[in-house]
Amino acid sequence: MTRNPQDREPGDEDLVIQDLGGKVRRTIGKVPFTRNAVAAFYAARDPATPTGVKAAVMAALAYFIVPVDMVPDFIAALGYTDDATVFYGAWRLLAPHLKPQHETKAREFLLQETESPPPPED
Repeated sequence: MTRNPQDREPGDEDLVIQDLGGKVRRTIGKVPFTRNAVAAFYAARDPATPTGVKAAVMAALAYFIVPVDMVPDFIAALGYTDDATVFYGAWRLLAPHLKPQHETKAREFLLQETESPPPPED
């Protein structure tokens, strides 16, 4: 079953909370927006982030995590392009609400998950 990026499911937040760590471990170093995805997760959990932005971010992260999507992730060079496109749309909505503590939590999470420092931002 293919999910459309704009579809928001009631369980998206639970899915993201449950599966984000595993997806990060599997994709670190392969997906250039992993660090931003983790920061987006923390921003979406922040009570100060508007509800509509939270919903968009959680839906985009759920799309990233779900193994079946428009372009299968295992296809070399193309696998994460649809995920990146969906995430970028949510990131644009989120950017004005992103705080330094979200970035700090993301760095700490990545350090803990990979037991090595995360790659520097571009």
